Amino acid sequence: MRAEGQAHIDRITSALALVRKFLDWDRAVRRLDELNARVEDPRLWDDPRQAEAVMRERGRLETSIGAVNRISQEMADAIEFIDMGEAEGDEAIIAEGLATLATLAARADADKVQALLAGEADANNAFIEVHAGAGGTESQDWAEMLQRMYSRWAERHGYKVEVVDYHAGEAAGIKSCTLLVKGENAYGYAKTESGVHRLVRISPYDSSARRHTSFSSVWVYPEIDDNIAIEINPADLKIDTYRASGAGGQHVNTTDSAVRITHVPSGIIVASQNDRSQHKNRATAMGMLRARLYEAELAKREAVTSSEYAAKTEIGWGHQIRSYVLQPYQQVKDLRTGVVSTNPTDVLDGALDPYMAAALSQRVTGDKVTVEDDD
Repeated sequence: MRAEGQAHIDRITSALALVRKFLDWDRAVRRLDELNARVEDPRLWDDPRQAEAVMRERGRLETSIGAVNRISQEMADAIEFIDMGEAEGDEAIIAEGLATLATLAARADADKVQALLAGEADANNAFIEVHAGAGGTESQDWAEMLQRMYSRWAERHGYKVEVVDYHAGEAAGIKSCTLLVKGENAYGYAKTESGVHRLVRISPYDSSARRHTSFSSVWVYPEIDDNIAIEINPADLKIDTYRASGAGGQHVNTTDSAVRITHVPSGIIVASQNDRSQHKNRATAMGMLRARLYEAELAKREAVTSSEYAAKTEIGWGHQIRSYVLQPYQQVKDLRTGVVSTNPTDVLDGALDPYMAAALSQRVTGDKVTVEDDD
C-alpha cells in the first residue's frame, strides 16, 4: 500500500476505533438488538413517551453502528480495489481507490463527531450559564461577549435560544445570564464548553489603552424531561424572590416575580426571571435545578472511566479551558486540545465546532496536550 493510501487507512481506522471505544461496541450492539425487539412489541406504544424515548435511542445507536459498519466495508473494498490495480499495474484503478479512501477518511471524521453524541442526555436541549469573574466592567463586558458567541453558535446550527435569566452589569456587559438552547444534540455539542474562558485585549474602558486580562466562567447542563426521576427534598431548598432586571422600558418588571433557588447540600444556585409570573419562574427554576443535579450525576459516571475529568466541577480562575487573545496578536487557543484559530472574530461570531469536536474526542481518548501560555 502506498504511503498516501496508508495515511488515509490510519485516519479511518483511528476514527472508527474511537467510535467503538466510546460506544462500548459490544454493549451497544446488544442494546440495539434489545431495542429492535422492543419496537416489535405493540404494547410499547401503550406509553407514547416511553416509546418515543426508545425510538430516539434506537435511532442514535442505529446511525452510529451503521456508519461504522458501512465505512469498514467500503474501506475493505477500496483496499481490495487498490491491490488489484497494483497487481495489474493500472494507475487509473489505483488513483480511483485512493480517492475513495480520501472520501471515506473525511466521512469517518464527520461520523466520529456524530457518534460521540450518543450519550445519555446528548440529544437534549442545553442550559448555558455565563458568569463574569472578578474585574468589574472588563469581565462583565467579556461575559456579554460570551453570551453573544453562544447565541451566534446556536443560530448557525438552527437552534432556538431563550434568555432564562439575565443580570446586567453596572456600567456595561452582564454579571450573569442563563440561555436555554433548544435543538437536537444541543447539549451534546455544548457540554465541553464548561470552564473558565480568558480574554486578553486592549481595554476599551481604559483611557490609557493598556492590555487587560478578563475571565468569565461557563457552565453547561442538559434540560431534562419528567421521565427522569430526580429526588429533591423541599427542606434542602432556600427560595428567594426578587424584582427581575432587564433592558429597561417596557421590560422592567414592577413585581417580585423573579425566583432564585439554592440547593443547600450541593450549593447549586439557579434563577429564572424570564416570565412575569412568579409561579412560572419558580417552575422553570426547579426544572433548571433538576437539570443541574442530573448533570452532576452524569459527571460522576463519566469520571469513573475518564478520571481526568473528575475535577470538572472545580471551576475556578485557575482552570482556564480557552484563551482568546486580541492583543498583541490574534489567536484563540484551547488549552485542553491544542486547537488554535488565528481568526478570533470568527470564533466570537460562533465558529466553535472545531473546538467542540476536538474536546468530544479527547473525552474518549483521554489524550492531553501541553500548550504554552499566551503571555
